[in-house]
Amino acid sequence: MNLRERDKKHLWHPLTQHKTHGDMLPVAKAIGALLFDDQGNEYIDGIASWYVAMYGHCNPYITDRVASQMQQLDQVVFSGFTHEPAIRMSEALMEILPDNQQKLFFSDNGSTAVEVGVKMALQYHFNKGEKRNVLIAFEEGFHGDTFGAMSVSGLSIYNGPFEDLLIQVERIPAPDGNNNEGVLSQLNNLIAKGNVAGFVYEPLVQGAAAMKMHDAEGLDELIAFCHEHDVVTVADEVMTGFGKTGEYFASDHLEHKPDIMCLSKALTAGLLPMAITSCSLKIFDAFYSDELSKGFFHGHTYSANPLACAAALAGIELLQSEEMKHNIHRVTASHQRFDKHIRQHPKVASTRQLGVIYAIDLNVEMQRYGNLRDKLFNFYMENGVFLRPLGNTIYILPPYVITGQQLQQVYEVIEASLEIL
Repeated sequence: MNLRERDKKHLWHPLTQHKTHGDMLPVAKAIGALLFDDQGNEYIDGIASWYVAMYGHCNPYITDRVASQMQQLDQVVFSGFTHEPAIRMSEALMEILPDNQQKLFFSDNGSTAVEVGVKMALQYHFNKGEKRNVLIAFEEGFHGDTFGAMSVSGLSIYNGPFEDLLIQVERIPAPDGNNNEGVLSQLNNLIAKGNVAGFVYEPLVQGAAAMKMHDAEGLDELIAFCHEHDVVTVADEVMTGFGKTGEYFASDHLEHKPDIMCLSKALTAGLLPMAITSCSLKIFDAFYSDELSKGFFHGHTYSANPLACAAALAGIELLQSEEMKHNIHRVTASHQRFDKHIRQHPKVASTRQLGVIYAIDLNVEMQRYGNLRDKLFNFYMENGVFLRPLGNTIYILPPYVITGQQLQQVYEVIEASLEIL
């Protein structure tokens, strides 16, 4: 049996209806911005494998550090113990986080980072003796697949079977520059009821909503209003964090900073799973007590895994390097040039861009995971480019190390794909 046949025997893949989906493509290796299948064919990774491998696949600066750490300490319980990789990584991360972030709590992935943030927001008020059990989130948001993260997500394609079992959440539109006053009024009406614990949001870019972007000034107003009413603000930076928007974090584009931030994906450069939920001292102090019951009793077996911490520290160092800053500016400028060329195409309805994130909406009706979307996906792969259209949105979010020639190939394949619609 070949790899495709062996895969079918036991494996259940994510976001897949196996009865209608074809074989899975075996990927044998990866380097830089390239993936190679088991037949030796190469594909440009135009989305950094779900926005994680931002410094390139198998970057030796990161893999060497992890290999060295592996010989010293591989894993230890983080309850009652600590270790140097976690401490060094925390010190480096604090240098680039917004100034109000002071404490770090470890978990395993983006969903659990948000789960921790949601629980912190709810328990913050519980510890203060207040009954606040409602959360506010944006329409079309996506925050993960665990129950708290699902609750604040607004895409029913993911949540449908579980909607009757979720935490109570009120949804508001994302501010777009034209509706800011109305959105702020809706937030005011919800908070006035006195039972709102927190506001969970993807800052500036809603990834799973097809890179939908919203207005920074409008979001700033919402965060400021929440702070005035002691509503805990939780920024889900799992997708946007670590340079993708042109700043270290999307929250750096805003005047008002979140109480809590959720980090994963590019945190460990795609090498190992790990997540962090950071918070301000205001949040931490609500749990700091002589009463045991006011502690935060949440934990993961692999919390602060030393190998993942070593990968994260190396990634943070790369992010701060002049080479990587130059790469981010280079990719951003390249997107801007392509946008000027493509946005007047008759098949293009609209475009948008922030940092290395670039999206094109097609003026064609298309299901999120329908046949036409699959036709586009297959066209890209046949032409050596890995992209995952979201409905009628084509987006690019490449590794920072992608070459100019590779990026040009991505653009050319996208433009060619418009002719098959």
